[in-house]
Amino acid sequence: MVPTRSSVVTAALEAAVRAPSPHNTQPWIFELAPDTIDVVLDESRVLDACDPEAREARLACGAALLNLKIDLAAAGRLADVEFEPERDRLSVLARVTIDVRHRPTTAERRLAAAIPRRYSNRRPFSDEAVSRRARTAVCDAAREEGARLVLLDEAGLLGAAAGLVRRADHVQRLDAAFQRELRAWTRQAAEDDGVPAFAGGPRSAGGLLPGRYVNEGGVPRVFERDPLVAVLTTPDDSPMWQVRAGCAMQRVLLTATDAGLSASFYSQPIEIASVRAELRALLGGTVHPQTVFRLGYGSPGVPTPRRPIEAVVRDRRKADRS
Repeated sequence: MVPTRSSVVTAALEAAVRAPSPHNTQPWIFELAPDTIDVVLDESRVLDACDPEAREARLACGAALLNLKIDLAAAGRLADVEFEPERDRLSVLARVTIDVRHRPTTAERRLAAAIPRRYSNRRPFSDEAVSRRARTAVCDAAREEGARLVLLDEAGLLGAAAGLVRRADHVQRLDAAFQRELRAWTRQAAEDDGVPAFAGGPRSAGGLLPGRYVNEGGVPRVFERDPLVAVLTTPDDSPMWQVRAGCAMQRVLLTATDAGLSASFYSQPIEIASVRAELRALLGGTVHPQTVFRLGYGSPGVPTPRRPIEAVVRDRRKADRS
């Protein structure tokens, strides 16, 4: 076993907080015991208007869990994961036990190296087609975590799905509570959380999909004409599967980053239950859509800030007494 106050674990926690989250809310807490780390949903950071069921917050915690596992593996330690380890405390989403020594694979090292480089790129991508090799790699990454990645152009569903994104975006633009919440988490300058202005994209001068975080100071630009849009799906939609979807989402994003791709989210149709049901029906009605994002070749950018790990780590024994 590895003490959770070791430098290996500290580095893994630094990697964990680099996971994406809605409005960069970072809705996670890591509770440390001598040989385990609990990934806990921070319910105080669940978005009331955007994410009332906390499904996207669970995805974010799953992404943080995947980063934690990958970084530990690259450092030479296996991590055994138990989902929902405490039935009387469901905010504890997963328990990570740091186990035996491990010889890292090349793939694990590459994914770990991609963690600090991954960020949401909301600017236009080039019209260069994503290679077949990269497409196969991101689909394989989703399957490795028990999920499926549907590439909408290959399924002949891009136009219909884009229509759902636009409709959901329109509904949210007219929702006063959603807009207040969005403004509350949009920052003019970089802070420890929220989406800073530099991370926004330009206003679209034409394109298939709408933007959410718009940098109003920039000149409108035309986005790619034929974007590669993907939907991550799972066979079940329980809270545990939402966490597992977050693991799959992050493995896909890290694989994409390693392949030189950029990504940005289109969460609108997931955040409105009726539109999510339509998206599920569009995909055949047997799987559950968990997130939507585009992939492509984009210009370099800067990751958004994160809270220091001291703000998100606590002793499990103190948590048990509270």
